[in-house]
Amino acid sequence: MAEKTITVNRKAQHDYHILERLEAGIALTGTEIKAIRDGRVNLRDAYARPERGEMWLVGAHIGPYPAAGRFNHEPGRRRKLLLHRKQILVLAREVEEKGLTLVPLRLYLKSGRAKVELALARGRRQYDRRQAIARREAEREMRRALRRRG
Repeated sequence: MAEKTITVNRKAQHDYHILERLEAGIALTGTEIKAIRDGRVNLRDAYARPERGEMWLVGAHIGPYPAAGRFNHEPGRRRKLLLHRKQILVLAREVEEKGLTLVPLRLYLKSGRAKVELALARGRRQYDRRQAIARREAEREMRRALRRRG
């Protein structure tokens, strides 16, 4: 079962505290999966939203597949996420009650099928982001100092 990462949502790591991760399949059309294999995907402003017992990926951009011509898909359309009913109910409750967000972290191919890694996340405040950046910088400086001494 080889996994091939297509795209990573780096902004999500910066803007959110990741509480829980889970894998979901995506219902796609033929030209969409071909565009994904070409790497024409952007998850930057995407999120998942429960709606009437189903989970939807909103805001993900899958660019047009050039060879499809006029039979191409709509790049910004909502895509259905494939999860178990119980998972959808639990996630919907978490999002409703606790004010959490479902954010896609990465899109990858697993055994030829497109999967998205979703994160149940809480938004970071501006000062939290600054603290995280400062911590990363401090760790980087310590590693540099240790390398110079060693």
